Amino acid sequence: MPNSPSTAGRRGAATLTDRTDDRPVYVIGGGPGGLAVAAALRARDVRAVVLEKSDRVGASWRGHYDRLRLHTTRRWSALPGLKMPRRFGRWVGRDDMVRYLEKYAEHHELEVVTGVEVTRIEQAPDGSGDWRLTATGGRVLRARAVVVATGFNHTPRIPDWPGRDTFTGELLHAAEYRDPAPYAERDVLVVGIGNTGAEIAADLAEGGTSRVRVAVRTPPHIVRRSTAGWPAQATGILVRRLPVRLVDRAGAVLARITVPDLSAHGLPRPAPGLYSRVREGAIPVQDVGLIDAVRAGKVTPVATVASFDKDTVVLADGTRLTPDAVIAATGYSRALEPLLGHLDVLDARGRPLAHGSRAPKHTPGLYFTGFTNPISGMLRELALDAGKIAKKVSRAH
Repeated sequence: MPNSPSTAGRRGAATLTDRTDDRPVYVIGGGPGGLAVAAALRARDVRAVVLEKSDRVGASWRGHYDRLRLHTTRRWSALPGLKMPRRFGRWVGRDDMVRYLEKYAEHHELEVVTGVEVTRIEQAPDGSGDWRLTATGGRVLRARAVVVATGFNHTPRIPDWPGRDTFTGELLHAAEYRDPAPYAERDVLVVGIGNTGAEIAADLAEGGTSRVRVAVRTPPHIVRRSTAGWPAQATGILVRRLPVRLVDRAGAVLARITVPDLSAHGLPRPAPGLYSRVREGAIPVQDVGLIDAVRAGKVTPVATVASFDKDTVVLADGTRLTPDAVIAATGYSRALEPLLGHLDVLDARGRPLAHGSRAPKHTPGLYFTGFTNPISGMLRELALDAGKIAKKVSRAH
């Protein structure tokens, strides 16, 4: 049975929404994006119902590894209508982020229904412009508009490497990693050097793992999370709309000043410019210990994985390793195709063609939030998108 909608007391609420409206805006996903949109809609006196398939809000955040801290500042990570407490510190930890999301839903008296998974979204057949949602338990729901906020990191993805099923060691996705304790005195290969892979590798090196290697397909741009008190996010906000070539040049100069050359350790500086890579979807790695670990020999970069052969991992350069465990920090899929692939609103990579307040032209009333990974910080952009979506919905519907 699904849990009842949240009706906890709210402080500072500007409006009281009519909850008898049988054509609400349905927001799919109870993470920060979904909660922010629901709060912004409620502030405009539009009934919004958040449908969350798990039993609590912020489900994906609860599953992250223990040492996780936001790479964006507390100030620029808060959602509309509720600041993050100063006691959370500048870089908010995982548990505090979960507490914040819980408090956010309570503070805004959001109507959150848990234990309900939407399996299909389609336009109502009567030509009214409404939407019909099919959900677990045989539910069929009618909405004036729909906001999809199921998350950028939805379904863990492990490449189908040749021989993967024959590997006799431990193979897991980074989504299953919590802390280094189970890997003490073991040989571990981390595959992927995005922010997650880099942080897990550093965590293992600091936590007693006997040998840590990280398989690198494309060397990343590495930036300091903060330089002389100036957060990398602030730079991302300032340069986001500047010409790509200009930002690439400035990024190269800053890298030479603030980040040591790790080429001798197997991690050369990438040739494409920083912002050029961002435009391709590759966010820079914010250093939270990787640089020191690589320089100290505690984390060793190696070639990317080519295949598996029983207890052996074969790398692209022909090197053969026999790690005890392989942690695949190989990303996630959005997994939107079953939900709305029939609506022709996704690109070749399965990402929405439109986001924020820009609904696809042929599907008015269908909005997406949280499916981009901007250099200025995802939470900040989620907060901005929430207000824009709410404004658009309140006017159009």
